[in-house]
Amino acid sequence: MPLPRTRAVAALTAALITASCAGGEQVPGRQYPWHTGIVATTFWVGEVLDPDASDGSQVISTYDAAWQEHYGGCDGVLVDGRCETEPRTAHNGYFPTRMAPRENPFYLDLPFDDLNDPIAFAQRADVVPWSRDPGYAGRERDRAFSYLKNRWVQLTRGDAVCYGQVQDAGPAEYHDARYVFGPDDARPVNTRFNGAGLDVSPALNGCLGFTRLNGAQDRVNWRFVEESDVPGGPWRRIVTTSPPTLY
Repeated sequence: MPLPRTRAVAALTAALITASCAGGEQVPGRQYPWHTGIVATTFWVGEVLDPDASDGSQVISTYDAAWQEHYGGCDGVLVDGRCETEPRTAHNGYFPTRMAPRENPFYLDLPFDDLNDPIAFAQRADVVPWSRDPGYAGRERDRAFSYLKNRWVQLTRGDAVCYGQVQDAGPAEYHDARYVFGPDDARPVNTRFNGAGLDVSPALNGCLGFTRLNGAQDRVNWRFVEESDVPGGPWRRIVTTSPPTLY
């Protein structure tokens, strides 16, 4: 039996197909809509924001039950046993200074958890623009497969242009399909952290020239891009290709 579809999901699906040319094999150079002036906070592998919250630790991610282990350790510096962030600069490609990552340090999250959130899981084949591409089509019921993990995103802030891969979901919301995939530059439904619509890694924080290491004031523009459209840069030194690791 097909998954239930509300009028809102059906309307969003039609708009997405028109906007992104989804509906068959992958389209080189496919254009995705921009999301503009979005508050971005910073998170990092190994951060523990709230040990009592189900989503308060970055030792794990929604797509990786052993994220810190697979990444290679704390993506920052240890201070009294806590994993803290650190400034990142261009001299070493915005890579961490105290460890050698085994996965791409240019990572981010978006508020659509297509594996663990039941609403997002039910919607994903309808709202994810590339759900009909080869390698994705027909896998909407596969709970070991993510449509979001490892996808590429272009981000800009002023003159800075950087790229990263989706490796987690959030902040605070997990099925905000209209904001994440819609063509009309909708605002995030999240109201926490100054209404943030994504978290970015320390590498992206440095690359984009954020004013704060760990704040909720910086704003970015972002859009999905196909991997074939990602240019060379420090974000290409290590590309994460690992599938989800189940809990």
